Order: sequence, then C-alpha cells, then structure tokens
Amino acid sequence: MTQKKTKIVATISDMRCDVDFIQSLYNEGINVVRMNSAHMTEEGFVKVMTNVRAVSNHIGIMMDTKGPEIRTTATATGEKIVVKTGDKLKVIGNLDVLSTPEQVSVSYPSIVQDVPVGSTLLIDDGETGLKVVDKTADYLLCEVQNDGTIGSRKSVNIPGVSVNLPSITAKDRRSIEIAIKHNADFIAHSFVRHKQDVLDVQKILDEHNSPIKIIAKIENQEGVDNIDEIYETAYGVMVARGDLGIEVPQEKIPGIQRLLIRKAIEYKKPVIVATQMLHTMIENPRPTRAEVTDIANAVYYGTDAVMLSGETAYGKYPVEAVRTMAQIAAAAEQSKLEEKVIPVPFKDEEYDTTSFLAKQAVKAATQLGLNAIITDSYTGRTARTIAAFRSKCPVYAICCNDAVARQLAVCYGVEASYQESTGFTTHQHKQYFLKALNSLLERGLIKKEDTVAYLSGSFGEGKGTSFLEINGVGRVIDAGDAFEVPVN
Repeated sequence: MTQKKTKIVATISDMRCDVDFIQSLYNEGINVVRMNSAHMTEEGFVKVMTNVRAVSNHIGIMMDTKGPEIRTTATATGEKIVVKTGDKLKVIGNLDVLSTPEQVSVSYPSIVQDVPVGSTLLIDDGETGLKVVDKTADYLLCEVQNDGTIGSRKSVNIPGVSVNLPSITAKDRRSIEIAIKHNADFIAHSFVRHKQDVLDVQKILDEHNSPIKIIAKIENQEGVDNIDEIYETAYGVMVARGDLGIEVPQEKIPGIQRLLIRKAIEYKKPVIVATQMLHTMIENPRPTRAEVTDIANAVYYGTDAVMLSGETAYGKYPVEAVRTMAQIAAAAEQSKLEEKVIPVPFKDEEYDTTSFLAKQAVKAATQLGLNAIITDSYTGRTARTIAAFRSKCPVYAICCNDAVARQLAVCYGVEASYQESTGFTTHQHKQYFLKALNSLLERGLIKKEDTVAYLSGSFGEGKGTSFLEINGVGRVIDAGDAFEVPVN
C-alpha cells in the first residue's frame, strides 16, 4: 500500500462488492466505502456493509442520500424525446403527467410559480438546456438551447433559482433508517443548502440515538453562500463538483473548491473533494494529465480526502484507479511547498486548550523532528483538530470506541484504532498509553528509538485534552509503571 496521509473514499455498488474485491481496494489505500442510495436496495446495502466489515473494521462506511432533487417524469412513449435548437416546448410541474415532445413534466409542483422568465433549465446533468422565454399561470414556455434528448426521470437543475423542496424525501428517511439499523458511520446528505437541512437529518439520527456523523454535500450556490452555518452544524463537507458544476458557472468551481477547503481547515472539520477525479479510468487504464493535476491540486489546497465514484463502482480499472489516486496523493504531499500551505486561523471562541496543544504538537513535530503524534481519543475531537494542522508526521489516534475510530477515517493523516478503555484513574490511563505504545511498536508503526508527542487529558465526555508530553518511546516503555502521566 502506498503510504499517504490524504484519505480515499471509494464508491462501491452491490453489483460488485465481494470480499476479495474490497480487500484489493483496501490493500491499495481506500479508507471509506461510499454507497449511493439512489441505486441500491436495503439488501444491497447489507451485502456491501457485511463484506466491508469482513475486510476490516477500520473502513468507514458512508451512505449517500438523494436529497431534494427535480426530475422529469417518464416519457409517454418510453423513448427519449428528441429536441432541436430553437424548438419551443412547455414545462409543467406534475408528477402524474407523462412527458411528450410538446410538454415536459417535472417532479417539482411549484416550478411555474418559482422559476422566472430568463432562467435556464438544464436536463440530465446539463446535456440539454432549456431557456424560459415566457410563462403563464399553467406552464413555462421554453426554447431549446441545443440539439439533444430528454429522457425519463432525468435530473433537472435550475441555476440561480432557490427551489422550495423539502430537505428529506421519504426515500431519504428510509435510507437513513437503514444506515442506522446497520451501523453505518456517515450520512452524506445531498444538496445541503443551509444548516436546517443538516438539522433535519440530525433529528432522525437523534430519534434513534445514533452516533452516525453527517457529511454535507455542497452542490449549489445556496450551499456555498451558507457554508459557515453548514460547517458549524455538520461533521464535515463534501465538495460535490458534479451538480455544483451545473448549478454555478464552471469557471467558479476551482475557487469554490479552494474556499470550502480553507473553511474546513478554519472550522477544523474534514472535507472531501469529489466527482470525476479519475473519470478517464472508468474506461482506460491510465488517467489524463489533467486528472493527475486535479488530484494533486486538491492535496496542495489541503483537502482531507478525495473520492472515486464510477471509477470503483462500475469502471473497468477500479484497483488501478485507487492505486493511481494513492500514488498521486502521496507524491503531492511530498512536493507541497511549505510557503503555499494554508495557515490555520483561530477563531476567538475556538482558542481553547485542545486547539492550542494540537497546534504546538504539530509545530514540535516539524521543529524537533518528531516521528509521530499519539493521542487517546474519547470523541475524536483532538484527532480532528490535529488533522486540521496537517502534520507532516503520522498521527495515531487510540480510541476507546470503534465507531469514533472509523469516523476519523476521513481526517487527513490520522490512523485511528480501537483499544478498549479500562477506566479513568491515573494508573489506568497510564496503562492505556503503555498498551497503545506497545501495540504501535508491534505493528511496526513506531520504533523504540523514536521521539513522539503524546496529547491526552482526563478521559470522559467533555473533559478534553489537557497536556502535551514529548518523550522517547524507549524511555517510556522501559520505565513501565514508573512512568507518570500528568492527569487526575
């Protein structure tokens, strides 16, 4: 496996998810498996999740929701409607009406009321454009902007128009409940526009007392405009460049991507860059130079993770795609120019002990040449904060909850593992640290001659990190019970 700090999310279909296949992807460097609820049944979800867990309990499992979306209805003939540039057709909002060459119906009942003249409707990821040239109380009159087709149940995007759709559909609720039932780690909620969309998902999770974390997918301008409140509410963010590239002018995508990554670092939350990163490798064994540069730039900007979609879900070269992505990420991490690294700003309300000590640990790693940063973790917050400072040396998070360990699978440079907690007394805490050191030694992740930073504090919810220790691994191991940790 290529050693890299940038995490890889791989989309897996239940049509190709046998244990050997997932193992081969894991061997090449995947950290999280994503499942797309738009294309899977509960039986499919269970099949994928069972096989992922058979490979490793360290792999995070993420389920996508469909989110609020608009689609065309089925065509009257069952065939695609062929349109030519300049054709005029009506658009209405009625899910019960079939689409014809004269009138296209969509799933958004308020489309006539909410969409002004001059707007553009983009069908099937922008393949066919319709411009609204007039409207009545009953329909939009549109002019076709390019030769194309309009198929059954195809996506409809309306750039620049805020649509009044519920955040969670009935299918989304069912998907979330399946994720809860089968212990997924993340819900990636589509088309998040503001914090209420995140809170709507969180309400369902709270009803079931679920620890699942929410990744907000940013796919339109409204989500970009409200990014601060979204970061304050969600566990992390995905830069979903597919729909985002349709909803906003494409030339703005690189700037938005960089903004969202910077905001992630500022809020100390994980961020995933997604969509078409190695799209060529769906059909070809090698990527384009542009795709290589795209992945490298995401790493240079400071992303926590990069994502593969069709490349691993149904592409011809899934293992090669993961290997390629891991190699590019590792090389970019090595060639990053220090002066170009985004500094991590502190917000006054976040200038606390954990943030301060995490920053000092990363600085010490650079200035003192430390070999690793180790932290025990109850909620994962300290490890996520260290990740935000993008340490050059490995970060090992020893978690007393296996779900927390998997939730760190999207955080830059953090390798998390589960270790059962034996209690919160000073002696028990010391034994926990010594056991962690011995485990890391056995796995070959550290050596006795290494110098490491140890971030810890009083165990338990809300206690937080309270000290930073820098010491030699051999000195601590050899001292054994004589080694003292400065905790209560």
